Amino acid sequence: MDLRQLNALVAIAEHGSFSAAADALATVQSNVSTHVKKLERELGTVLVDRATGELTEAGELVVNRARRVIGELDAMTSDVTALSHEVVGTVRLGAIGTAARWIVPLLLDEVPGRHPMLHLVFVEATGLGLDAQLALGQVDVAVIALPASGSEVRTIPLFREDLGLVVPRGHPLDTGEPVDPAILPELPLMLPLPGSSFRDELDAVARAAGVALRPRAEMDSLRLIATLTFEGCGFSILPAGALPSFLEDSWVLLPVRGLQPRLVGVAQRRRGLPGAPVRAVLDILAEVVMDEDRTPHGVYPVAGSRHMSQSGGPPPGAATSPVTTKP
Repeated sequence: MDLRQLNALVAIAEHGSFSAAADALATVQSNVSTHVKKLERELGTVLVDRATGELTEAGELVVNRARRVIGELDAMTSDVTALSHEVVGTVRLGAIGTAARWIVPLLLDEVPGRHPMLHLVFVEATGLGLDAQLALGQVDVAVIALPASGSEVRTIPLFREDLGLVVPRGHPLDTGEPVDPAILPELPLMLPLPGSSFRDELDAVARAAGVALRPRAEMDSLRLIATLTFEGCGFSILPAGALPSFLEDSWVLLPVRGLQPRLVGVAQRRRGLPGAPVRAVLDILAEVVMDEDRTPHGVYPVAGSRHMSQSGGPPPGAATSPVTTKP
């Protein structure tokens, strides 16, 4: 078994056929086929169904392991290169949409100037989708709402974020007082899908007020909900980071009585050590989040998040440390 064989199988998984894998690897199809046959011979099982080009169950298992092997080898190379004070490599950063909206621009401002040889790939997905991609090695690190659902990831708190009802400024509810959740059923609300942690929290607040939410529509993306809200399609309850600064003159985030801020953190694979490129991105991410002048209103960094790239985890007590509040 060698790296060429593993790369060939992973390429088939990612591109769907032997010919497409060959194009992606800048080689010929016969080479890809030879590598896969050698791998199958060594493992004693068929990894790719030749009739459909799809991976077998055994092939899926091997690809999941192969991605981790390839990732560890890349990290090893990057770590050695970093000894010469040059961080080289690729970091695949996943993020939930409402956090990606403001975190990605900050990273694009900082990373290229400090580490010009570091290549960033951004992936936007739901928290559940990012949990799965982390476990499979498809992203290196992810910014997600906590707690995470995946058992194969470890998490570090990064910031707390206010949640509130988004309405146009001057709306009758814009009184400066928290919104009574009892009136929420009267509004044309766009809500997350039932079963998501955010929807469960909203339903719990409504039940405590003796009402049930009646959504105008339900969606699996908070980013889409935010976009449709600002298009005037209805009202929504969103995290503070979903409200861009250039819309703050037109829209306002109103606190809802009983609705607590959410905790957002960084998730990494439980097994394996982050390489130098990932550690560099984590350091910059912690630095920009700790800079209150650069984060959205209603976002509060968790004390201790600045240390999250050290030793693969936060310092003792970081998960329960008080937040830093903005004036």
